[in-house]
Amino acid sequence: MALSSSSPSPIGVAIAGLGFGESVHLKALASQPDLQAVALWHPRRERLDQACLEHNLPGYDDWEALLSDPRVQAVIIATPPEPRFALALQALKAGKHLLLEKPVALKAESVAELQRVAIQNRLSVAVDYEYRAVPLFMQAARMLEEGAVGTPWLVKLDWLMSSRADASRPWSWYSQRDAGGGVLGALGTHAFDMLAWLIGPMRSVQGLNSVSIKERPHPSGGMAPVDAEDVSLIQMQLDWQGRSDQRVPAQVNLASVARNGRGCWLEIYGSHGSLTLGSANQKDYVHGFGLWHTPMGEATRNIEADAEFMFPTTWSDGRVAPVARIQSWWARSIQTGSPMVPGLAEGLVSQQACDQSSIGID
Repeated sequence: MALSSSSPSPIGVAIAGLGFGESVHLKALASQPDLQAVALWHPRRERLDQACLEHNLPGYDDWEALLSDPRVQAVIIATPPEPRFALALQALKAGKHLLLEKPVALKAESVAELQRVAIQNRLSVAVDYEYRAVPLFMQAARMLEEGAVGTPWLVKLDWLMSSRADASRPWSWYSQRDAGGGVLGALGTHAFDMLAWLIGPMRSVQGLNSVSIKERPHPSGGMAPVDAEDVSLIQMQLDWQGRSDQRVPAQVNLASVARNGRGCWLEIYGSHGSLTLGSANQKDYVHGFGLWHTPMGEATRNIEADAEFMFPTTWSDGRVAPVARIQSWWARSIQTGSPMVPGLAEGLVSQQACDQSSIGID
């Protein structure tokens, strides 16, 4: 199913889901010379018609009809987590390349099934782990590989957000564990991919989870119970750069109910120094990051990203540029038949860690 790299026509892409799909993916697609938005999908016709009118695109509320459209060669699935697996599996069986939001599915075995079908049908599947496309994260990866901290001895990731600290925020799918809600699906999937990428494979994972706000106002009236975790404390062991004889302990603290939370901060302490990557900006999870390196015995230095990592185009919404970069990698994978990274292999590793962390929610 790989397309010729000399093909004059861009790859026709449909977007399923009109939240993040419309606000971020559609904007990013407009910057891609090798990709073109050709259709939208949403199960609610009224919402679909509104978006189609605004963006001058055809729309479908029937998934099979969308997949039968010959213009649709690839699909971005940015729905809530629960329906994502079934939609993705059907699209793969219809021969469509995919870009999936995370979590890819609710259980690791479902991700493995998607991986099997994608390989069988020679289709490219990207997963939107967009921190891999953020300049300072790419810079940190290079520095770690080049020995900036030596051998890591301790990794600490605090991701403490206040997005759901308001108990009056309405009940939704995010409140339901079985629907893929909770802080593990929202932040943990990114955190686990980040650590697997920057440090190495996960050897062991243990989680302690809790629900702080146990009920929320239901949109139809009354209060509804919440069973999706809003705090998760995780301890891990990682194999530094894949070497089983160099295990690195890691502590990950996630919260969506941390009033005045400090944001996202990754600290890596090693035999030859330390590296800190963080942002206190809770309004935009890309803008605002800084990177600091402290070589052993020396003063802390502020690090800028190398020119090759900088975005050629930026938007006021910091999410759009890294998503556009992921989309460009995906287009290249489709055109050349080369493996897509981050893809389902990375999605499977992250989901396995989520599954292990989610055991026992109090």
